Amino acid sequence: MDHFTHPHALCESQQIGPGTRVWAFAHVLPQARIGGDCNICDHVFIENDVVIGDRVTIKCGVQVWDGVRIEDDVFVGPNVTFTNDLFPRSKRYPERFGRTTIQTGASLGANATILPGITIGRNAMIGAGAVVTRSVPPNAIVVGNPARITGYVDADAQAVSKQEAQGVKAPGVTATSVAGVTLHQLRAVPDMRGSLSVGEFERDIPFKPMRYFIVYDVPTAETRGEHAHHKCHQFLVAIKGEVSVVADDGTRRQEFKLDHPSIGIYLPPMTWGIQYRYSSDAVLLVFASDYYDGNDYIRDHAEFLRLKAVEKTQG
Repeated sequence: MDHFTHPHALCESQQIGPGTRVWAFAHVLPQARIGGDCNICDHVFIENDVVIGDRVTIKCGVQVWDGVRIEDDVFVGPNVTFTNDLFPRSKRYPERFGRTTIQTGASLGANATILPGITIGRNAMIGAGAVVTRSVPPNAIVVGNPARITGYVDADAQAVSKQEAQGVKAPGVTATSVAGVTLHQLRAVPDMRGSLSVGEFERDIPFKPMRYFIVYDVPTAETRGEHAHHKCHQFLVAIKGEVSVVADDGTRRQEFKLDHPSIGIYLPPMTWGIQYRYSSDAVLLVFASDYYDGNDYIRDHAEFLRLKAVEKTQG
């Protein structure tokens, strides 16, 4: 054998990759498939309809039930609980168990509970003890019961304070670490009769819009955006309340807080954008350079990364 099985483990499967280690009191059923260089720790149970990728670590006390798919480089912390039936009854089985997918590079903290039929996105981080009831986007950090997004991996925060924004008499543009993304301070004119913020298209806002839309009444737990555009440019302003925006160019990721009508952010084409942490009174105004075209959207982050890699090779 090109893998290691502890003498006190019961490994019935012949589909175990090279370099994988199965430790004491683990039980792997015959049809399970496990990749190479995995670490299956003590007291792990792996059922038949399970596929595990390469370099996966599964810590002690985890049961991996039928229907679970774990991709490469995933970390599963101690006592993580997978489920595969939303309404379990003794001796009553569904026609098909829920399919749960843990995508490449994700980490599941100790004692997290994962409901069936959901996807944990690439490189997502699930906090210890979280109860995950819905699919988690790539790179998201979620905690709590039920789990809520509290941040994004490797997304450094950048913001202009309200005090700075309120005193801006001339527009300014700040470069960010994300390619092509800029943070804009628009003119702000405070007045006891009512304040004013103004921006001019193709001057302060770097394109002439063909469309606008307004996002409001968003429950604070919800995340919007989560897509990129092939050709469309966007400019975002929180005209009321607060909204956090994550911009991702495929290599670098940064988070920005929009919390004043004189602060805007420009997202060029081929930038993955996410909006979350809406305050209860948030109103987000978005200017777009093109009419709506569903074919211009890239809604899968893995596809976005693939296209960015092609773009890079083509120079």
